[in-house]
Amino acid sequence: MLEDIMRFAFLCKEKPSSSRGKVAVIGAGPAGLAATGYLVCQGYDVDIYDKQPLPGGLMIFAIPPWRIPRERVLEGIKVLKENFGVKFLLRTKVFAGKPRHDEGDDFVEKNIPLEEIVNNYDAVIITTGAWRSRVPRLPGADADGVLTALEYVYKHRIYELGFSDKKPVTEGKVVVIGGGYSAVDAAEQAIRDRADEVHLVYRRTIKYAPAGVYEMERIRAMGVEIKELISPLEIITEDNKVKGIKCQRMKLGKPDRSGRPRPEPIPGSEFIMDADLVIFATGELSTPPVSLEDKEALQKLGIELDKWGCVVVDERYQSSNPKIFVAGDVVTGPSKIGSAVASGLRAACNLDMFLRARSNKFIQSV
Repeated sequence: MLEDIMRFAFLCKEKPSSSRGKVAVIGAGPAGLAATGYLVCQGYDVDIYDKQPLPGGLMIFAIPPWRIPRERVLEGIKVLKENFGVKFLLRTKVFAGKPRHDEGDDFVEKNIPLEEIVNNYDAVIITTGAWRSRVPRLPGADADGVLTALEYVYKHRIYELGFSDKKPVTEGKVVVIGGGYSAVDAAEQAIRDRADEVHLVYRRTIKYAPAGVYEMERIRAMGVEIKELISPLEIITEDNKVKGIKCQRMKLGKPDRSGRPRPEPIPGSEFIMDADLVIFATGELSTPPVSLEDKEALQKLGIELDKWGCVVVDERYQSSNPKIFVAGDVVTGPSKIGSAVASGLRAACNLDMFLRARSNKFIQSV
Protein backbone atom coordinates (compact mmCIF):
# COMPACT_ATOMS: atom_id res chain seq x y z
CA MET A 1 0.00 0.00 0.00
CA LEU A 2 1.21 3.53 -0.78
CA GLU A 3 1.03 4.65 2.84
CA ASP A 4 3.51 1.87 3.71
CA ILE A 5 6.10 3.27 1.28
CA MET A 6 8.51 6.11 1.97
CA ARG A 7 7.95 7.99 -1.30
CA PHE A 8 11.10 9.84 -2.24
CA ALA A 9 9.84 10.77 -5.73
CA PHE A 10 6.62 12.29 -4.44
CA LEU A 11 6.44 15.03 -7.09
CA CYS A 12 5.68 12.68 -9.98
CA LYS A 13 4.41 9.21 -10.79
CA GLU A 14 6.90 8.50 -13.55
CA LYS A 15 10.13 9.93 -14.88
CA PRO A 16 9.87 12.45 -17.77
CA SER A 17 10.74 10.92 -21.13
CA SER A 18 13.55 13.34 -21.98
CA SER A 19 16.77 13.52 -19.96
CA ARG A 20 18.01 16.83 -18.61
CA GLY A 21 21.42 15.49 -17.67
CA LYS A 22 23.27 13.11 -15.39
CA VAL A 23 23.80 13.67 -11.66
CA ALA A 24 25.74 11.69 -9.07
CA VAL A 25 24.53 11.50 -5.47
CA ILE A 26 27.16 10.37 -2.98
CA GLY A 27 25.45 8.86 0.04
CA ALA A 28 22.14 6.97 0.07
CA GLY A 29 20.78 8.27 3.37
CA PRO A 30 17.69 10.46 3.83
CA ALA A 31 19.21 13.60 2.28
CA GLY A 32 20.57 11.70 -0.73
CA LEU A 33 17.36 9.77 -1.36
CA ALA A 34 15.22 12.92 -1.05
CA ALA A 35 17.50 14.74 -3.49
CA THR A 36 17.31 11.81 -5.89
CA GLY A 37 13.52 11.74 -5.76
CA TYR A 38 13.34 15.41 -6.67
CA LEU A 39 15.90 15.13 -9.49
CA VAL A 40 14.32 12.15 -11.24
CA CYS A 41 11.01 14.04 -11.35
CA GLN A 42 12.83 16.88 -13.13
CA GLY A 43 14.12 14.45 -15.75
CA TYR A 44 17.67 13.75 -14.57
CA ASP A 45 19.43 10.40 -14.70
CA VAL A 46 20.77 9.72 -11.19
CA ASP A 47 23.47 7.35 -9.96
CA ILE A 48 23.78 6.91 -6.20
CA TYR A 49 27.05 5.79 -4.60
CA ASP A 50 27.04 4.35 -1.08
CA LYS A 51 29.48 2.33 1.03
CA GLN A 52 26.83 0.07 2.58
CA PRO A 53 25.43 -3.15 1.04
CA LEU A 54 21.95 -1.58 1.02
CA PRO A 55 20.81 2.02 0.45
CA GLY A 56 19.15 3.90 3.29
CA GLY A 57 22.11 5.10 5.35
CA LEU A 58 21.53 5.48 9.06
CA MET A 59 17.80 4.85 8.57
CA ILE A 60 18.70 1.22 7.79
CA PHE A 61 22.03 0.67 9.54
CA ALA A 62 21.68 2.62 12.79
CA ILE A 63 18.18 3.83 13.62
CA PRO A 64 16.28 0.83 15.04
CA PRO A 65 13.38 -0.60 13.02
CA TRP A 66 10.92 0.14 15.82
CA ARG A 67 11.64 3.84 15.29
CA ILE A 68 11.66 3.84 11.46
CA PRO A 69 10.27 0.64 9.87
CA ARG A 70 12.96 -0.36 7.38
CA GLU A 71 10.42 -1.94 5.03
CA ARG A 72 8.99 1.51 4.25
CA VAL A 73 12.46 2.82 3.39
CA LEU A 74 13.40 -0.19 1.25
CA GLU A 75 10.10 -0.08 -0.64
CA GLY A 76 10.69 3.58 -1.46
CA ILE A 77 14.19 2.73 -2.69
CA LYS A 78 12.76 -0.08 -4.83
CA VAL A 79 10.41 2.43 -6.51
CA LEU A 80 13.36 4.73 -7.31
CA LYS A 81 15.22 1.84 -8.88
CA GLU A 82 12.42 0.13 -10.79
CA ASN A 83 10.17 3.05 -11.77
CA PHE A 84 12.73 5.81 -12.23
CA GLY A 85 15.85 3.98 -13.35
CA VAL A 86 18.03 5.13 -10.45
CA LYS A 87 21.29 3.17 -10.41
CA PHE A 88 22.67 2.23 -7.00
CA LEU A 89 26.43 1.56 -6.82
CA LEU A 90 26.81 -0.03 -3.40
CA ARG A 91 29.76 -1.18 -1.29
CA THR A 92 31.55 1.76 -2.91
CA LYS A 93 33.31 4.53 -1.04
CA VAL A 94 33.91 7.80 -2.86
CA PHE A 95 36.79 9.78 -1.41
CA ALA A 96 39.36 12.38 -2.41
CA GLY A 97 43.02 12.30 -1.44
CA LYS A 98 44.43 10.27 1.41
CA PRO A 99 42.08 7.44 2.55
CA ARG A 100 40.25 7.73 5.87
CA HIS A 101 38.53 4.95 7.79
CA ASP A 102 35.10 5.80 9.16
CA GLU A 103 32.61 3.75 11.12
CA GLY A 104 30.41 1.66 8.85
CA ASP A 105 33.18 1.00 6.32
CA ASP A 106 32.95 -2.76 6.92
CA PHE A 107 31.47 -3.63 3.52
CA VAL A 108 33.46 -1.36 1.21
CA GLU A 109 34.74 -3.31 -1.80
CA LYS A 110 35.58 -0.46 -4.15
CA ASN A 111 37.07 3.00 -3.72
CA ILE A 112 36.51 5.72 -6.33
CA PRO A 113 38.22 9.13 -6.34
CA LEU A 114 35.75 11.98 -5.86
CA GLU A 115 37.49 13.92 -8.65
CA GLU A 116 36.55 11.14 -11.08
CA ILE A 117 32.88 11.44 -10.14
CA VAL A 118 32.90 15.23 -10.46
CA ASN A 119 34.45 15.01 -13.93
CA ASN A 120 32.02 12.35 -15.20
CA TYR A 121 28.72 14.00 -14.22
CA ASP A 122 26.97 17.29 -14.93
CA ALA A 123 26.75 17.90 -11.18
CA VAL A 124 27.21 16.11 -7.87
CA ILE A 125 25.36 16.14 -4.54
CA ILE A 126 27.36 15.03 -1.50
CA THR A 127 25.25 13.58 1.32
CA THR A 128 27.73 11.39 3.18
CA GLY A 129 26.31 12.05 6.65
CA ALA A 130 28.03 11.60 10.01
CA TRP A 131 29.82 8.27 10.40
CA ARG A 132 32.42 9.15 13.05
CA SER A 133 31.64 9.10 16.74
CA ARG A 134 32.85 11.76 19.13
CA VAL A 135 34.35 10.04 22.18
CA PRO A 136 35.82 11.92 25.15
CA ARG A 137 39.54 11.36 25.66
CA LEU A 138 39.24 9.60 28.99
CA PRO A 139 41.70 7.15 30.52
CA GLY A 140 40.64 3.61 29.63
CA ALA A 141 38.37 4.64 26.75
CA ASP A 142 40.15 2.20 24.42
CA ALA A 143 39.55 -0.85 26.63
CA ASP A 144 37.62 -3.96 25.65
CA GLY A 145 33.97 -3.40 26.50
CA VAL A 146 33.90 0.23 25.39
CA LEU A 147 31.85 0.93 22.27
CA THR A 148 30.31 3.91 20.54
CA ALA A 149 26.53 3.98 20.20
CA LEU A 150 26.90 3.90 16.41
CA GLU A 151 29.15 0.85 16.57
CA TYR A 152 26.80 -0.89 19.00
CA VAL A 153 23.58 -0.43 17.01
CA TYR A 154 25.35 -0.99 13.66
CA LYS A 155 26.37 -4.49 14.78
CA HIS A 156 22.74 -5.25 15.59
CA ARG A 157 21.43 -3.91 12.27
CA ILE A 158 23.88 -5.85 10.06
CA TYR A 159 23.03 -9.04 11.95
CA GLU A 160 19.28 -8.45 11.57
CA LEU A 161 19.75 -7.78 7.86
CA GLY A 162 21.77 -10.96 7.32
CA PHE A 163 25.10 -9.31 6.57
CA SER A 164 26.73 -10.83 9.65
CA ASP A 165 26.30 -14.22 11.25
CA LYS A 166 27.69 -12.98 14.56
CA LYS A 167 24.77 -12.23 16.84
CA PRO A 168 25.55 -9.35 19.23
CA VAL A 169 25.33 -10.40 22.86
CA THR A 170 24.76 -7.88 25.64
CA GLU A 171 25.48 -9.17 29.13
CA GLY A 172 25.94 -7.78 32.59
CA LYS A 173 25.65 -4.13 33.53
CA VAL A 174 25.48 -1.64 30.66
CA VAL A 175 26.17 2.06 31.05
CA VAL A 176 25.21 4.41 28.22
CA ILE A 177 26.70 7.91 28.32
CA GLY A 178 24.75 10.69 26.59
CA GLY A 179 21.35 12.33 26.26
CA GLY A 180 20.49 12.28 22.56
CA TYR A 181 18.61 9.86 20.32
CA SER A 182 21.75 7.74 19.91
CA ALA A 183 21.84 7.25 23.67
CA VAL A 184 18.13 6.40 23.79
CA ASP A 185 18.46 3.90 20.95
CA ALA A 186 21.50 2.22 22.50
CA ALA A 187 19.85 1.97 25.92
CA GLU A 188 16.66 0.56 24.44
CA GLN A 189 18.66 -1.96 22.41
CA ALA A 190 20.42 -3.12 25.57
CA ILE A 191 17.04 -3.53 27.32
CA ARG A 192 15.74 -5.56 24.37
CA ASP A 193 18.92 -7.66 24.58
CA ARG A 194 17.93 -8.45 28.18
CA ALA A 195 21.02 -6.98 29.80
CA ASP A 196 21.09 -7.42 33.58
CA GLU A 197 21.01 -3.67 34.18
CA VAL A 198 20.96 -0.66 31.86
CA HIS A 199 21.93 2.78 33.10
CA LEU A 200 21.90 6.02 31.13
CA VAL A 201 24.27 8.68 32.47
CA TYR A 202 23.70 12.30 31.44
CA ARG A 203 25.58 15.40 32.58
CA ARG A 204 22.49 17.64 32.65
CA THR A 205 18.93 16.87 33.70
CA ILE A 206 16.59 15.16 31.25
CA LYS A 207 14.75 18.47 30.86
CA TYR A 208 17.70 19.56 28.70
CA ALA A 209 18.40 16.26 26.95
CA PRO A 210 18.47 16.53 23.13
CA ALA A 211 16.24 13.46 22.87
CA GLY A 212 13.56 15.16 24.99
CA VAL A 213 11.79 14.30 28.21
CA TYR A 214 9.24 12.05 26.49
CA GLU A 215 11.91 9.70 25.07
CA MET A 216 13.76 9.61 28.36
CA GLU A 217 10.63 8.75 30.31
CA ARG A 218 9.70 6.15 27.71
CA ILE A 219 12.93 4.19 28.13
CA ARG A 220 12.79 4.69 31.90
CA ALA A 221 9.43 2.89 31.81
CA MET A 222 11.12 0.06 29.89
CA GLY A 223 13.63 -0.42 32.69
CA VAL A 224 16.49 1.96 31.94
CA GLU A 225 17.79 3.66 35.08
CA ILE A 226 18.53 7.29 34.23
CA LYS A 227 21.21 9.05 36.24
CA GLU A 228 21.14 12.82 35.83
CA LEU A 229 23.87 15.38 36.53
CA ILE A 230 26.70 12.88 36.24
CA SER A 231 29.77 13.03 33.98
CA PRO A 232 32.38 10.28 33.40
CA LEU A 233 36.01 10.89 34.36
CA GLU A 234 37.72 7.56 33.71
CA ILE A 235 36.99 4.02 32.55
CA ILE A 236 38.14 1.60 35.24
CA THR A 237 39.80 -1.47 33.69
CA GLU A 238 41.39 -4.75 34.66
CA ASP A 239 43.56 -6.54 32.07
CA ASN A 240 42.29 -3.98 29.56
CA LYS A 241 38.65 -4.97 30.18
CA VAL A 242 35.97 -2.66 31.52
CA LYS A 243 35.21 -3.02 35.22
CA GLY A 244 33.56 0.30 35.98
CA ILE A 245 33.43 4.06 35.47
CA LYS A 246 34.75 6.80 37.69
CA CYS A 247 32.18 9.60 37.60
CA GLN A 248 31.65 13.04 39.03
CA ARG A 249 28.42 14.70 40.07
CA MET A 250 27.49 17.93 38.32
CA LYS A 251 25.37 21.01 38.94
CA LEU A 252 23.76 23.35 36.42
CA GLY A 253 25.37 26.74 35.93
CA LYS A 254 24.82 29.65 33.57
CA PRO A 255 23.67 29.02 29.97
CA ASP A 256 26.35 28.10 27.42
CA ARG A 257 26.33 28.59 23.62
CA SER A 258 23.53 26.04 23.25
CA GLY A 259 21.27 28.11 25.53
CA ARG A 260 21.14 25.30 28.06
CA PRO A 261 22.64 25.52 31.57
CA ARG A 262 26.30 24.60 31.56
CA PRO A 263 27.06 21.45 33.61
CA GLU A 264 29.68 22.26 36.26
CA PRO A 265 31.55 19.68 38.36
CA ILE A 266 30.99 19.47 42.10
CA PRO A 267 34.39 19.15 43.81
CA GLY A 268 34.86 16.02 45.89
CA SER A 269 31.80 14.25 44.45
CA GLU A 270 33.63 11.49 42.57
CA PHE A 271 32.31 7.93 42.77
CA ILE A 272 32.65 4.66 40.86
CA MET A 273 29.91 2.74 39.03
CA ASP A 274 30.35 -0.93 38.15
CA ALA A 275 30.05 -1.68 34.43
CA ASP A 276 30.60 -4.55 32.02
CA LEU A 277 29.84 -2.56 28.87
CA VAL A 278 30.22 1.19 28.36
CA ILE A 279 28.55 2.83 25.36
CA PHE A 280 29.50 6.39 24.44
CA ALA A 281 26.62 8.24 22.78
CA THR A 282 28.34 11.61 22.98
CA GLY A 283 27.75 12.79 19.43
CA GLU A 284 28.90 12.16 15.88
CA LEU A 285 31.08 14.08 13.44
CA SER A 286 30.38 14.84 9.79
CA THR A 287 32.18 12.61 7.29
CA PRO A 288 32.76 14.50 4.03
CA PRO A 289 34.50 12.53 1.25
CA VAL A 290 37.77 14.36 1.92
CA SER A 291 39.73 14.97 5.13
CA LEU A 292 40.06 18.38 6.75
CA GLU A 293 43.81 17.85 7.05
CA ASP A 294 44.28 17.03 3.34
CA LYS A 295 44.79 20.57 2.03
CA GLU A 296 46.01 19.37 -1.37
CA ALA A 297 42.86 17.31 -2.04
CA LEU A 298 40.62 20.16 -0.89
CA GLN A 299 42.42 22.57 -3.20
CA LYS A 300 42.06 20.24 -6.18
CA LEU A 301 38.34 19.82 -5.53
CA GLY A 302 37.81 23.52 -4.90
CA ILE A 303 35.73 22.98 -1.76
CA GLU A 304 36.12 24.13 1.84
CA LEU A 305 35.52 22.49 5.20
CA ASP A 306 34.92 24.41 8.42
CA LYS A 307 36.82 23.69 11.63
CA TRP A 308 34.31 20.97 12.58
CA GLY A 309 34.82 19.15 9.28
CA CYS A 310 31.48 20.16 7.72
CA VAL A 311 31.40 21.19 4.07
CA VAL A 312 30.98 24.94 3.64
CA VAL A 313 28.05 25.87 1.39
CA ASP A 314 26.09 29.00 0.49
CA GLU A 315 22.35 29.56 0.89
CA ARG A 316 21.78 27.40 -2.22
CA TYR A 317 23.66 24.43 -0.68
CA GLN A 318 26.31 24.97 -3.34
CA SER A 319 29.97 24.55 -2.39
CA SER A 320 32.78 26.76 -3.66
CA ASN A 321 33.05 24.29 -6.55
CA PRO A 322 29.91 25.20 -8.56
CA LYS A 323 29.39 21.59 -9.72
CA ILE A 324 29.22 20.28 -6.15
CA PHE A 325 26.13 20.69 -3.96
CA VAL A 326 26.02 19.34 -0.41
CA ALA A 327 23.17 18.42 1.95
CA GLY A 328 22.32 16.68 5.20
CA ASP A 329 24.51 15.98 8.21
CA VAL A 330 27.72 16.53 6.25
CA VAL A 331 26.75 20.23 6.16
CA THR A 332 25.06 20.72 9.53
CA GLY A 333 26.48 18.00 11.72
CA PRO A 334 24.13 15.35 13.19
CA SER A 335 20.48 16.34 12.76
CA LYS A 336 17.02 14.79 12.61
CA ILE A 337 15.76 12.85 9.60
CA GLY A 338 13.30 15.60 8.65
CA SER A 339 16.03 18.22 8.56
CA ALA A 340 18.22 16.02 6.38
CA VAL A 341 15.36 15.37 3.96
CA ALA A 342 14.55 19.09 3.74
CA SER A 343 18.15 20.03 2.98
CA GLY A 344 18.38 17.29 0.36
CA LEU A 345 15.31 18.67 -1.39
CA ARG A 346 16.65 22.24 -1.29
CA ALA A 347 20.05 21.18 -2.61
CA ALA A 348 18.42 19.25 -5.47
CA CYS A 349 16.15 22.18 -6.36
CA ASN A 350 19.12 24.55 -6.52
CA LEU A 351 21.19 22.06 -8.50
CA ASP A 352 18.35 21.85 -11.01
CA MET A 353 18.20 25.65 -11.34
CA PHE A 354 21.99 25.78 -11.71
CA LEU A 355 22.00 23.27 -14.57
CA ARG A 356 19.01 24.92 -16.26
CA ALA A 357 20.72 28.32 -16.10
CA ARG A 358 23.96 26.88 -17.46
CA SER A 359 22.08 25.16 -20.28
CA ASN A 360 20.28 28.41 -21.20
CA LYS A 361 23.58 30.30 -21.28
CA PHE A 362 25.02 27.68 -23.61
CA ILE A 363 22.01 27.89 -25.95
CA GLN A 364 22.17 31.68 -26.02
CA SER A 365 25.89 31.66 -26.77
CA VAL A 366 25.27 29.34 -29.75
